Amino acid sequence: MSRAAAAILLFLVGCAWCTAAPVAVDFVNASHATRCAEVDNVYVKVLAAGIASFGISAEHPPYVAAIRKDSTAPDFTDCDFSGDPSFRFKPRKVVLHESARMRLVGHTFETFWRPEVVDFLVGSRNERGLHLVQLIDRGPRGDIEILVVYPSDGYWRVKPLPPATLKDTAYGSSFLFGPIEEDTRPFVAIRSIAFEPATLTFRVSFRNGASGVLRVAEATPARTRLALDLDPPVNADRPFAALRSMFVTPRQADVAVAAWAGQPASAPIIELKKISAPSVRFGRIEQSRHNLSAPDLVFHGFATAAAH
Repeated sequence: MSRAAAAILLFLVGCAWCTAAPVAVDFVNASHATRCAEVDNVYVKVLAAGIASFGISAEHPPYVAAIRKDSTAPDFTDCDFSGDPSFRFKPRKVVLHESARMRLVGHTFETFWRPEVVDFLVGSRNERGLHLVQLIDRGPRGDIEILVVYPSDGYWRVKPLPPATLKDTAYGSSFLFGPIEEDTRPFVAIRSIAFEPATLTFRVSFRNGASGVLRVAEATPARTRLALDLDPPVNADRPFAALRSMFVTPRQADVAVAAWAGQPASAPIIELKKISAPSVRFGRIEQSRHNLSAPDLVFHGFATAAAH
């Protein structure tokens, strides 16, 4: 099978659950080449008028069954972060919620690239200034992390539960949702996040007065599927979501190819320009030595406020 044919198959397998009457949105690539494997040089913006809801699903790469030894170590070759902004904080770790079903853990780092202090609420409890919050599934195979959010810059990462052949899998690509801004790098300015344990729902208050909802709708070894809402929808001239990832070569990448229904049906991530599609899968066909088991991300299910 050619690489292009494999990419088409990659999409079709992941689209079995797509909606019957999807809305097409624009995916605009603002990525750039890099030699550093630890910088997010992949930036694909998602734009459209009036989008009030959509989905993001994390699914294992097509080669996951062939993985015998994972590869998750960072590679700082050809990297220089000396010019990055850095603000100091008092490090801490706090358990925000714990039950038989899940565990929620927050962290404040010693340094972070943005100075913002965000409220994170669970019931009546408010923890300020967390840089990382981990959602951990407590299933029969033990505690397995499936989702993280970085409240100070609005980055999220998600992964499915591992297949039977692996104890756990790695994170790879990140995503943003909400009114995206750019300062040094893309980010979303958040005022507060409230988590509802009973429904695995994150209610996000953005600093511009808008709000968003992210709910974990499914968490299985097949996929972790997220349902996202925005109120009000972001204007068409501003991205309401984005993929953030890294690519150096196809064998040193967290994402290497984009695939969708249409002609052409796929493109190497660094060569993607602009497409309009109701669903796009961002993933890898070749095994990568960087975050080998990290999932593909599928953006799908776009709907306008009128459709609700």
